[in-house]
Amino acid sequence: MKICAESDIELGSAVRVVIDGTPIAVVRDSAGVVHAIGDTCTHGDISLAEGFVEDDTLECWAHGSKFSLLTGKPITLPAYEPVPVFAVSIVDGDVFIDPTPVVTP
Repeated sequence: MKICAESDIELGSAVRVVIDGTPIAVVRDSAGVVHAIGDTCTHGDISLAEGFVEDDTLECWAHGSKFSLLTGKPITLPAYEPVPVFAVSIVDGDVFIDPTPVVTP
């Protein structure tokens, strides 16, 4: 599903989108790579897109849990459950997301 133009997502930032009722954080990491992970922190019902992007992680602004943009796994407490990861493709400068979660090891 087409989400936006790649240029709509600033370097080191995240935007929240909802696809078929699923909230997703679309993130452009510090290297410029676009990722998509579940937008709801597994520690609290907080939007991760409102958090802080650092390298290839997204930090929840409320309690500081950092999630890997590659695997969805929490890197720091208090969260200990991962968030889903979604496949992203860039076609002709547009961001597309497959709303089916990717199974990560």
